[in-house]
Amino acid sequence: MLRRILAVLLSAALVGVVATPAGADTLSDLEKRQAAAEKRKADSDEKIESLEHDLEDTDDAMAAAYVRLTKVRGQLDVAKAALDVAEAELTAAEGTAKKLADRLADAKREEAAIIDLLDEQAELNATTRSSIAELARRAYRGEGTPDSMSLVVGAESASDFVNRYALSQAALRVQTNTLTDLQESEATTKNSQVRLAAVRDTIADLKTEADAAVVVAETARTTAVSKRNAVADLLAKEKADLAIIEKRKQAQLDAKAAAEQASSDLASDIQDIIGLTKKEKDRIRKAEAAARKKAEEEAKKKAEQDKENGKPSTPSNPSNPSSDPKPPAGKGFLSYPTKVPYITSNYGYRLHPVLGYVRLHAGTDFRAYCGTPIYAAAGGTVVWAQSRGGFGNQVLVNHGEVGGKNLMSSYNHFSRFAVSTGQKVSKGQLVGYSGNTGTSTACHLHFEVYVDGQTVDPMSML
Repeated sequence: MLRRILAVLLSAALVGVVATPAGADTLSDLEKRQAAAEKRKADSDEKIESLEHDLEDTDDAMAAAYVRLTKVRGQLDVAKAALDVAEAELTAAEGTAKKLADRLADAKREEAAIIDLLDEQAELNATTRSSIAELARRAYRGEGTPDSMSLVVGAESASDFVNRYALSQAALRVQTNTLTDLQESEATTKNSQVRLAAVRDTIADLKTEADAAVVVAETARTTAVSKRNAVADLLAKEKADLAIIEKRKQAQLDAKAAAEQASSDLASDIQDIIGLTKKEKDRIRKAEAAARKKAEEEAKKKAEQDKENGKPSTPSNPSNPSSDPKPPAGKGFLSYPTKVPYITSNYGYRLHPVLGYVRLHAGTDFRAYCGTPIYAAAGGTVVWAQSRGGFGNQVLVNHGEVGGKNLMSSYNHFSRFAVSTGQKVSKGQLVGYSGNTGTSTACHLHFEVYVDGQTVDPMSML
């Protein structure tokens, strides 16, 4: 009986033990990763405008698909991190619900064991009380407990006396033990009743906690399913955009050759206008080829470093705008071609984000919403105001010699002209309105500067 009581109490002690939730640190790490992914997405969103300029001279459908793909991958990064957090929370919630369910089941088993124990104690107590009542009746009748004189007088011999005395003592011990057993049993019954009340209170509390844990787990499961669906949807979008990009790659490579030819033709025309010799033209081409080769080597080196560091390869080019896209007050010969100069892409060699080839972004891009007035950076003569392939509607102005070298500027992607070929213009005169013609992906001004027929960074002259 004692062993059963101890077993029940030990079970109760074990039920009361609350384990520390597993994976708490892991969940914290996942939440940190989710925050990092959200920051990466925010940084990526800030660079979308720059990316659109990097995709200039790119097939419209491919450019749009790549911009979407970049946004989707930023969202996918966040969605996957959010899914990891949701699944970790689901695992934790299900674990908590299971532990509470197990504790509730253990408490109910303990309740049943105590009830069985109380039933046994009640039966034992009833039997003991019956025995005590019988002893009392026998004592009342004078049976079973002879006095000392009766033992002496009634004994037929010394050995008979000894036997009678031993029996008398045994009867007395039985009476005493029976009373002690009843007292112990009643004390145990009282303790068991107190324990039963406590266990039933625990069961009520655990049932409330278990019901709440089930609700939390169901909510976590719904959230996890939603996050999985979000990831699946983004993966489908990613796949669709990748298919568009792959399908249009060859057409874009063909367009690249055409754009390079258009740029070469423009440079050649400008060089012819200022009368460069063949030797001078060859020198310019060699310088451009050397600069392009250097840029390609730097891009390749960075891509390899990114791969070794496990980071996605990103273009490393000097054409990205500074953190402050508003340029300082100009100190050069040329003035800014927009009233509110806001640079979105600088001059320099850049890696095409889709096709991986290096090309020169031969000018500075200014934010200029569709129809924004564009002004001559200096006085001069309009060489032409016409459409020039990938440049769209272009105005080329010859500013004559500056410091012993010929200086020209071009204004590209106009929606319409405000000047005509051969017209004289003064610094700050309206020459046209920004647009999205040629291979532009959005309305803006692409501004180029030529010194002796070779492009230079416009910022060096502004």
